[in-house]
Order: sequence, then structure tokens, then C-alpha cells
Amino acid sequence: QVQLVESGGGLVQTGGSLRLSCVASGRTFSTYTMAWFRQAPGKEREFLGSISWSYRMTYYADSVKGRVTISGDNAGNTVYLQMNSLKPEDTAVYYCAARPLALGMRVLDRDYDYWGQGTQVTVSS
Repeated sequence: QVQLVESGGGLVQTGGSLRLSCVASGRTFSTYTMAWFRQAPGKEREFLGSISWSYRMTYYADSVKGRVTISGDNAGNTVYLQMNSLKPEDTAVYYCAARPLALGMRVLDRDYDYWGQGTQVTVSS
């Protein structure tokens, strides 16, 4: 069993940056693939990227590539989502997710077994 807790959301101005954190407890996150998703009002949940620490692999969705960096702190069981050049359309609830370690990019929310409660990010224009 894995518990995920996100933090770091808030109100940011257009063009600003934000770093979200996700602390995983229950298992060391090196044995999992960790991902970030977001869901805007009225829209489906969207994959942003993932990290598989043991494989040293990260993947990013084309929609955010170049503006988003996912990194991990194995000692702290924490994964981060750094977002730059934020736009109003980035406004959403951001979720951390986990699944047993996997090769390749897994972009569907049903590919992930564990979810955090989400953290709201609002980008003002």
C-alpha cells in the first residue's frame, strides 16, 4: 500500500513558476513509477509526466514538454513537479500517482494504482 500526499499548489501569476511535491509513504518510491496528472474543470484527467527512479527514466507529455521537469528524492521518498512559464490554462487540480515500476510511458490514469488527494494550482492572467 502506498500513500501519496501532494503539496505546493496555490495562486500564481501568468509567467510564474511553481514546484509541487509528492511524498510517498508505505513503500520506497524507487520500486514504483511515479506520475503527475492534472484535471481542469470539465476536462478529463491529463498525464503530464512520469519518473521511474530505478530506471533513471522520465517521460513528459508533449503538451508540457519544455515547461515541466519531474525529479525525485529517493532518500525523502519525494517526487517533484517543477512548472515554469505558467499560463491560465494550467489552472487545474494536480495529482500525484503511483504504480509498480514499469518501463515505458504510461499515460492513462487507469495505469496507476495509487493517487494523492490533489493540490489546486490557479494561474491568474
